[in-house]
Amino acid sequence: MNATSAATASAVTFVWLGMVLAISFLEAPLKFRAPDVSVRIGLGIGRLVFRALNLVECVLAAAVVGAVAAGDAPGRVLAWTAAAVVVLIVQLALIRPRLNRRSDRVLAGEDLPRSRGHLLYVAFEAAKVVALLGLGVTLSAL
Repeated sequence: MNATSAATASAVTFVWLGMVLAISFLEAPLKFRAPDVSVRIGLGIGRLVFRALNLVECVLAAAVVGAVAAGDAPGRVLAWTAAAVVVLIVQLALIRPRLNRRSDRVLAGEDLPRSRGHLLYVAFEAAKVVALLGLGVTLSAL
């Protein structure tokens, strides 16, 4: 893989990783511990934040894919790239729509038990962190 493509993909990957860690594993759980933040307010904020994060993630994923494709990447880079992108696609296509439908009900005033769908989303976030870390480290070693 050429040095420019590897450096570009590596930088974008670590930016993506940092955003996921900051939003999903820091901001999201902490907002519910703030004084006077109800579940409804937290969900409303979370939807806005995650919508923005997911949009930025799509842009970053496209940039990584472009840099990897342009750089004649080895198989291990392709595998890590595919893993990160597939996790993102599953989150956006399968998990987020279910979470959005549920949060619509809560925001409409329905009293529902805690969501297990969020645990699935967190598991996929953790898998994405592993994939991004693996990709970033692999790219940095080229």
